[in-house]
Amino acid sequence: MKIAIVGLGLIGGSLAKSIKKNTRHGVFGYDINQETLTAALAQEAIDGETDIDGLSRFDVVILGLYPEATVSFCLENAEKFRKGGIVIDTCGIKASVVSRVEKPLADAGVRFVGCHPMAGREFSGFDHSLDNLFDKASFIMTPTDQTPMSAVREVSDLAYEIGFAKCVISTPEEHDRIIAFTSQLAHIVSSAYVKSPSLMKQAGFSAGSFRDLTRVAKLNEDMWTSLFLLNREPLIDEISHIISCLEDYRDALSSQDAERLKALLREGRILKEKSNASLGK
Repeated sequence: MKIAIVGLGLIGGSLAKSIKKNTRHGVFGYDINQETLTAALAQEAIDGETDIDGLSRFDVVILGLYPEATVSFCLENAEKFRKGGIVIDTCGIKASVVSRVEKPLADAGVRFVGCHPMAGREFSGFDHSLDNLFDKASFIMTPTDQTPMSAVREVSDLAYEIGFAKCVISTPEEHDRIIAFTSQLAHIVSSAYVKSPSLMKQAGFSAGSFRDLTRVAKLNEDMWTSLFLLNREPLIDEISHIISCLEDYRDALSSQDAERLKALLREGRILKEKSNASLGK
């Protein structure tokens, strides 16, 4: 199989390295930054370069671009992909991408599968890409009624070859609702948390819990702004819910209500234990 990766940032670069490490597929890269392509070739993350006009040579094209760039690239180049080939995206938002590109690509004879590899780092760019980033990670696919099942099977097989531990099928809308909680809210909370005036006084007073809660505050604001705005309604719901919960804790402290505070903490512990049990932990 010949695979092209458009955009060799953290995700695209890590996919290239993982494919080269774990499979025998040919991998070629396209990126607007020539230094990135040079680095990818030097590290043997790709077998060679391609240009946009060469996309018709590939069985699978993986788009490692931001959401709006993904949509624009698909709409502008729909006729340049291989007829019968597969195009997948890697965006952390699905409904606004899938709904805008699926039909134009299908009309051009291209099979599209919305995807989201569930792995990342608090760094961006090819320099931080890893050949094991996706080991034991989940690979989400969001097919619709118009998605050919043959494409879903082929993409699933490729994901397992790359090293993903689990393929998850979801609708684009369900994906966006859940990801607002499991990923996007965590980044919002971490970003807000580090704005405390106590931040610069934490040296010598912080340990694992501080590192865990602040890690994802070191984010790419361009990418996350786009993701947050494209998923704003589910994310606003999650933010409103956590604000309400925080107010409960604040009110229990303000009234020195030990029993209420203990009950709130107990509820959180039990929910976490149930969540662990459902995951087999």
